[in-house]
Amino acid sequence: MSPEDRTALATAVDSVVAGAGEGAAAALRSLLTRSDAAIATWDTDLRCTWVNDALERYDGIPRARRLGRPPQEALAGDASEPAAVMRRVLSTGENVTGLEYRVPAAGTGRDRALSASFLHLRDAAGRTLGVCLVVEEKSPWAGDRLAVVSEAGARIGTTLDVMRTAQELADFTVPLFADYVTVDLTEAARLGEEPLDRYGLSEGRVPTFRRAGRASIHPGAPESLWTTGDVVYVPRPSPFLQVLSSGRPLLEPTLDPASDAWLDNDPARKIIEFGMHSLLILPVLARGILLGVAVFVRTENPAPFNERDQLLAEELVARAALSLDNARRYTRERTTALALQHSLLPRHVDGGSAMDVVARYLPADGRGSVGGDWFDVITLPRGRLALVVGDVVGHGIDAAATMGRLRTAVRTLADFDLPPGELLTRLDRTFIRLVEDDEAAGDAVPSMGATCVYAVYDPATRTCSVASAGHPPPAVVRPGGGASFLDVPQGTPLGVGLAPYETAESEVAPGSLLALYSDGLVEERYEDIDKGMRRVREILGRREESLEDLARAVIGSLPAEVPDDDVTLLLARVLPPGHSPSTPRTNPLPNFPAGSSARARDRKSSSRG
Repeated sequence: MSPEDRTALATAVDSVVAGAGEGAAAALRSLLTRSDAAIATWDTDLRCTWVNDALERYDGIPRARRLGRPPQEALAGDASEPAAVMRRVLSTGENVTGLEYRVPAAGTGRDRALSASFLHLRDAAGRTLGVCLVVEEKSPWAGDRLAVVSEAGARIGTTLDVMRTAQELADFTVPLFADYVTVDLTEAARLGEEPLDRYGLSEGRVPTFRRAGRASIHPGAPESLWTTGDVVYVPRPSPFLQVLSSGRPLLEPTLDPASDAWLDNDPARKIIEFGMHSLLILPVLARGILLGVAVFVRTENPAPFNERDQLLAEELVARAALSLDNARRYTRERTTALALQHSLLPRHVDGGSAMDVVARYLPADGRGSVGGDWFDVITLPRGRLALVVGDVVGHGIDAAATMGRLRTAVRTLADFDLPPGELLTRLDRTFIRLVEDDEAAGDAVPSMGATCVYAVYDPATRTCSVASAGHPPPAVVRPGGGASFLDVPQGTPLGVGLAPYETAESEVAPGSLLALYSDGLVEERYEDIDKGMRRVREILGRREESLEDLARAVIGSLPAEVPDDDVTLLLARVLPPGHSPSTPRTNPLPNFPAGSSARARDRKSSSRG
């Protein structure tokens, strides 16, 4: 190609712009100088004659290093295929579109996938002038938006943990959608509480936010000023506050730290350091409640966020918001149920001069949350002692409330000094009346039933009388060693009302140990209950020196880190005659966050009682 032809090609763009009307010229000039698409032209000798500003944002090569050079020198990465395509376009006159072109992504050790199109250029007479290269970011979700949203539904909200759900949103969107993402939740959402009034800002107040999720194309997310769990400072004159106040997304295609007055020194430094050039901020809203704010940033990806990106982000955040709100509600209900259960269970257990007593209670952390386990130690006339463990079918606040009603009923009936079998018979009738009253009032039936074991130890006769309403039998460890389970007639669970309950009586010498427990201690999903009972019997037979050590060993033997059901254990060792009254043991009623293991909880609750 002659120098004159090269000059003609290099100025062709300017000629087109100059010949257009004023509005069209401005549009064309914007397309070629400010477009997201990178555009460059080559002559028939494959020498670069013109390039717009966008191409440098994609591969980092400045304009001066491209002009007059062949594709192998003017393009980043392996340009042998683009060069071959250019020659084919020149020879055939046919355009090639949608070719994948990969260039190294600076600082990431990965390649960026670009979409390259090659257009044959002709003059007015139809003579070939060269080839035009148009490069755009190849979005991994382009053209398959429904698939991305569907995948998000499977990967975001896998648990009822607000912090984990926020992290899943961040992980899913990097690098698929953004190079750096943060998800900050209000303290109310994190703790399961009710949020403040409209966005918490009606009186100029800014809710407390914590960083709940962050992800980056750079290991360790060095862009983040705060780590997960940190309190996040929200500057008042900022787009973040604007989003919180309006509840509407904010799109800043071009982020300029020099001109944005809201940026203080630290954010500006991070923006410059990592080349943050495009910003998208979305409120995390569910059912009209502000749960937090999600921030999407592009650094290595040169394409600024656009309205199409915003629509996808809104769908992803909306799905995550529903999962977050469900997790928030679950946290609130679980916290309320734990508090209710904590208030209804005894704060301490006292065996007096008859028995040394230790209790352990562990709430379930599984999907069912708090259950209806309860225990009690009741002082009876003539120095006797009643030991009770029960379990209401179901979980949540209803189960905890029903548990409280049954525990109160047992204490009331115990005042009548009834044999265990007769007490459970009356308790069964009481429970049936409670359910009938709820049904008559139009309330939902709180549970389908409950189990209970009631034992009375008499130090005068050294006997233990026991009755069971569908509950696992107590274990006994006699002074000679070896643990076994008492032979107790198994009555039906409470609420069935089929037959009276029978009382079994066993002799227990001083030094003997009684163990009452709920089925959560011996039952595991997909495991035979006999296996769990053998495990408990073996641990009890070791005869640790103290009840605390023994209780810790029994709880520590649970095969699952997170129990599926509440676990209750009540240990009582018979004291010899004339023994001084024991000090009441403080009952450990833990209120641990979801996800902590049973062993960890037991270690934390290792105080006596």
